[in-house]
Amino acid sequence: MAGLSAAGLGCSALPGAAGAALRRCGAAGSSRSPWKPALLLLGPAFSTTGARRAKDGRLRQKRAISERRLTRYFVDQRKVRVVGGQGGDGGHSFHSEPRKVFGGPDGGNGGDGGHVIFKADQQMKSLSSVFRFYQGFHGERGGSKNCYGANGAHMYVKVPVGTLVKEDGEVVADLTQHGEEYIAAYGGAGGKGNRFFLSNENRAPKLFTPGEPGQERVLHLELKTTAHAGLVGFPNAGKSSLLRAISRAKPAVAAYPFTTLNPHVGIVHYQDYEQVAVADIPGLIKGAHQNRGLGMAFLKHIERCRFLLYVVDLSVPQPWVQLQDLKYELEAYEKGLSERPCVVVGNKVDLAESRINLPLLREQVAERVIALSALTGDNLEELLFHLRELYDTYVKTEQSRGQSPVKW
Repeated sequence: MAGLSAAGLGCSALPGAAGAALRRCGAAGSSRSPWKPALLLLGPAFSTTGARRAKDGRLRQKRAISERRLTRYFVDQRKVRVVGGQGGDGGHSFHSEPRKVFGGPDGGNGGDGGHVIFKADQQMKSLSSVFRFYQGFHGERGGSKNCYGANGAHMYVKVPVGTLVKEDGEVVADLTQHGEEYIAAYGGAGGKGNRFFLSNENRAPKLFTPGEPGQERVLHLELKTTAHAGLVGFPNAGKSSLLRAISRAKPAVAAYPFTTLNPHVGIVHYQDYEQVAVADIPGLIKGAHQNRGLGMAFLKHIERCRFLLYVVDLSVPQPWVQLQDLKYELEAYEKGLSERPCVVVGNKVDLAESRINLPLLREQVAERVIALSALTGDNLEELLFHLRELYDTYVKTEQSRGQSPVKW
C-alpha cells in the first residue's frame, strides 16, 4: 500500500530485528510515544532507495574536499592589475521639435567611469579569491535632450583584514579595519557634449569630447594575518593541538614536523561575549630570519600579533634553549618583536620527562611559565585566564592612546 508511512506500520509488519526493537519500545510504557526513539534508531532503515544515505555521504565528502582545498590554496601574496572604467563619450545632437527650427545643441555629458576599490572584509581569510585583473564599469554616452550618461558602477574587491597594498615596493595602503576601503584605480571622467560648448560666438557647436580612460596600475597585495595572540614555537611543539583545544579551529595535527603549512586563526570565546583571536603560526627553525625552512614567508604574520605565546616542548632536553632561539629569530627579523607582552607555554606536561624539566625551565626564564597538556586538557584554564588578562591590557592600552582596538 503506497499510502502507508513509517509511523503507520505495525510492529508485526516489520521483520527481524526491526520489529523486535519496535515491540520493545512499545512495551517500555505509555508515558511517551513509542515511535520517537524507534524512528531515531531506525530512520535510515525505512529508506527504500538509499537516497538519504547517498546524499549524506556526498555532503561529508564535499566538506572534506573543501577543507583540504582551503588549507592547500592559502595565498598571502597576489599581483593585481587594476584599470578604472572609461568615461562615456559626450553626446552630439541638436534639439528637434515641430515649429522650432533652431533648437540648438542638446548633447549631454558622458558618465564617469567606475573606480576599482579594495575593501577589507573580516570574512575573507586568504587572497586566493582575488583575481589578477579588475576593471571598473564604463560610463554611458551622453544622450539627447541634455541627458547625462549614467556613471559606471564601482568594482569592489574584498580582501582580508591586514592586507598591505604596495606599488613599486612602497606601501600605499594598509587595510587593518573591517570595512576600510582604498581606491586602487580611479575611473575616467566623462566627455563633454556639444551643449557644453555653446557660447555667444558659436550658437551651433558640433564639437564634443570622448571620455577619458581610467587609471591603470599594477599593485602587489600582501596579507599579514591580524590576530590578538600568536602561537610561536618550533615544529612539533604542539601549537596546532593547543589551538584545537582552546578554540573551534581545526588545523591539521600529525606526528611529523611542518604539519601546519599555513596560518590558522582560532577564536576563544568568553562568557561576556569577548572574543580573542589566536593565530597558529607555522613552525620556525634556526635561521628562519635568513629565509630557511618556511622562512620569512610566515614570520611576517607575527608582526600583527599584539602579544605572543611561546609554545615550548617540555619533553626535550633543555627546553629553555628553544625559547632563546625563538626570541633570537624574532629579534633578527624585526627589532623589538621579541619584547612584546608574552607568556611561555610549556606543553606536553603529561609526559614524565616534562615534569622533570618544568622546574628547570622556571629557573632559567624570567617570563611566566604555564605548564599544560594540549592532548589531555590539563591546566588549560590557567592559560585562558592569562590570555584574557593580556587581552584586557591590550584594550586599555589602545584606548588610552585614543585608538580603536581590533575586535573579532
